[in-house]
Order: sequence, then C-alpha cells, then structure tokens
Amino acid sequence: MKIIETSIKGLVELQPRLFSDDRGYFFESFNEKTFESMGLAHHFVQDNQSFSKKGVLRGLHLQLPPYAQGKLVRVISGKAYDIAVDLRPESETYGQSYGCMLDGELQNMFYIPEGFAHGFVALEDTVFFYKCTNIYHQGSEAGIIWNDEELNIDWGIQQPLLSEKDLELPTLKVFEKDIAVEK
Repeated sequence: MKIIETSIKGLVELQPRLFSDDRGYFFESFNEKTFESMGLAHHFVQDNQSFSKKGVLRGLHLQLPPYAQGKLVRVISGKAYDIAVDLRPESETYGQSYGCMLDGELQNMFYIPEGFAHGFVALEDTVFFYKCTNIYHQGSEAGIIWNDEELNIDWGIQQPLLSEKDLELPTLKVFEKDIAVEK
C-alpha cells in the first residue's frame, strides 16, 4: 500500500496494490499490521456504508469529544470528491481544507483523523464506505455548512442535493462560538 502525504498533518491518501486480470481484481483494503507500520495505528470499531445519487453532497460532519471519530474512507463504486476540514484547535492548519478524488476503479482511500469535519459530493452514483475509530453518538453530532464563505471550498458542483439537516448547519464562525473553540 502506498501512502501519500497531504498538505495537512495527519491526513493521508492511500493507494492499495490492485491485483487485476480478466476475471476482475483483488486488493487488501485494511490490514492492522500494515497500518501500524505506516504510523496509522488505530482501532476501528464501526463500519458504515452509504449510497448517494450523482450530485448528492453530504457534510461537513464531525463528532465532538468524547465521541470524536477518525475515519478511513473509500468509494466501493462510483466517484466522489472528498473533503476534510482541520478543526483541531492546536493545529497550524486550523480551518484549512484538503480534498481528494475517491474512485471505485482505483480503490484509493483517505484517512481522516479525529478533529476534522468531513464531507463528500457524489460525482456519479456512488457507494461510499468508511471505518470509524469511535461509535456514532447522536448527541455529539456537529457540522459546518458546505458552502461557508470563510472555508471557500470548491466542491466542483453548483447545485448539490442536500439533506434538510445539512442545509441547517452553521458557519465555521458560529460553530466556533457554539463550542467555544480556542485557537
């Protein structure tokens, strides 16, 4: 597995080694020892999968401590533009975002540690899969509106399909005020 460092400490893209022939393909999507050797030693406790039609945008979501989640995300089929926003108060890159293309043909992955908001837009009908380092806890849900002007994220889409819940998420400034983020 190849690890690709990003511009934000802790965020990494991963490219597994695909074994392909005329019958199809095989690859190892997770191996605890391999991840430990890459410095990504985390215990995953929950797997989630979603299906999103082309144009659906989900996010930007996170869970607050003590239920904060690290995530290992990938697209099983389809293609999605995936975004992580650094919300770690002590981080030099606080408020910065990083995006990568997740592609069901490449089977590439994105590791997002605790302390990041996460979202994606489906560029095709997409099956999205993620492993989490903590269980889901409804009372710890938080998020930031996808089109926050301060974050200035280019999602590559003008009119995404959003849930009512995602349309009501706060801006980064309101989020900071509500949870008293000290930078």
